[in-house]
Amino acid sequence: MIQTPPRLSRADMIRCTLCGNAPCSASCEKLDPAGLLRSIWFQNEQTAAVSLPEANPCLDCQAPCEQACIRAGEVPIRELIGRLYTEVLPDCETPLPSDEDRLKCDLCGIPLENPFLLSSSVVASTYDMCARAFEAGWAGACFKTICTLDIHEASPRFSAITGSDGGIIGFKNIEQLSDHSVSENMEIFRRLKKKYPTKFILASIMGQNEEEWGELAGLCEENGADAIELNFSCPNMAEGGLGSDIGQVPELVERYTRAAKSSCHIPVLAKLTPNVASMSPAAEAARRGGADGLAAINTIKSVVGVNPHTYLTSPSVRGKSAVGGYSGNAVRPIALRFVSELGQNPALKGMHISAMGGIETWQDALEFILMGGSSIQITTAVMQYGYRIIDDLKAGLNLYLTEKGFSDVREAVGAGLDTLSVTTDVLERDTVVFPLFSRERCIGCGRCEISCADGGHQAIRLNAGRQPVLDGRKCVGCHLCILVCPQQAIRPARKRITKANLKE
Repeated sequence: MIQTPPRLSRADMIRCTLCGNAPCSASCEKLDPAGLLRSIWFQNEQTAAVSLPEANPCLDCQAPCEQACIRAGEVPIRELIGRLYTEVLPDCETPLPSDEDRLKCDLCGIPLENPFLLSSSVVASTYDMCARAFEAGWAGACFKTICTLDIHEASPRFSAITGSDGGIIGFKNIEQLSDHSVSENMEIFRRLKKKYPTKFILASIMGQNEEEWGELAGLCEENGADAIELNFSCPNMAEGGLGSDIGQVPELVERYTRAAKSSCHIPVLAKLTPNVASMSPAAEAARRGGADGLAAINTIKSVVGVNPHTYLTSPSVRGKSAVGGYSGNAVRPIALRFVSELGQNPALKGMHISAMGGIETWQDALEFILMGGSSIQITTAVMQYGYRIIDDLKAGLNLYLTEKGFSDVREAVGAGLDTLSVTTDVLERDTVVFPLFSRERCIGCGRCEISCADGGHQAIRLNAGRQPVLDGRKCVGCHLCILVCPQQAIRPARKRITKANLKE
């Protein structure tokens, strides 16, 4: 079975830069070390393990890959591959699927070879970029929002919050819409559809009035778009009354959806803003306007990084800054909340949900599928790691579906909705699940003791051998210790203990 958390993690290869045209792979005649490391990074270690040759070729190897690494000697490539053999492979019972048929799905009845699309942004803004993504294996692209506005972008326009591994956790942008003319974008659509007739083109548009919404929708259909996405959610518009200003007013969502839908014969999706308390009013308005589906979420209005000397937030543009859109893995829990809201709303039953928001790995994508997403859109992870992430997205999801016995990815859509409540009053509160400590993995750092003492219920102490000892009379089973352990040396017990028994 798939291991969660993974047996190998990003912490195990923290110095790897996931470089392009990786010298480690160029130096190895028997394996693709860079591909294996990338699979580990993207929580796809099981696929990596079952793709290995029967015998470990690294056992008698002098590890030229480690010396060729641009951080020579800092990434334990041979050790990591060895651990794939010893720690991951023994638990792998399912061979690699021979095809990707389980990934085939549709967007409002139009076939998709897999659920993965580029979302409307810089990653899908030119012919060359979309072509390279299609060649890499993406099923389609939501092209960067087309408009008649004269777009002038600021510089710089990106900033980020990074984690201990240097990777981007949260990403802020103040970028707006496509800076190509409408005619230039229509030419791109025609070229893409001619070269890649089976790839899905989702045309994102933004009008300034009902007439313009309709005209743009009709033009996109005439020039090869398979469906329309209405941008009711961009938080970065220089002019008022556009983007997320529309998405916060259900009456406008309904009116502009109707204008676009009445001017074309292809599916129309409304892309909704998360800058609201509830997304359902706008979603229901879109349905009344004739929308065939919904897309969620767009970026969240944010302020990132205040400089303690200049007092400017990031990105700073010649002494000024602005609230901008926040994306990246940090927004995924918020995005899942909104997607699940749409998926659970009976008034929206049958509508396609194209889900996005902080997706990096196949497991991230699966979470959105289980919450009701029928297709998946990605931007920030592509900006950070490139179109190549599609390999692990497809391989990981395909293997999972095979293991679980799904014949079609559509069978998994919404499978997790019945277990989710919008309030906590349905939760059972009469038992406790204790933490269990792994003596083999524990290194005696004491992080569990500190967190329990200062943020929990003072139920953990270290003995003379620096091993954690649990006081069951004080432990409430909050599992803070499990979350802070850097060694993954604590796990939940399988047995629940009743609070009544604890008191006795």
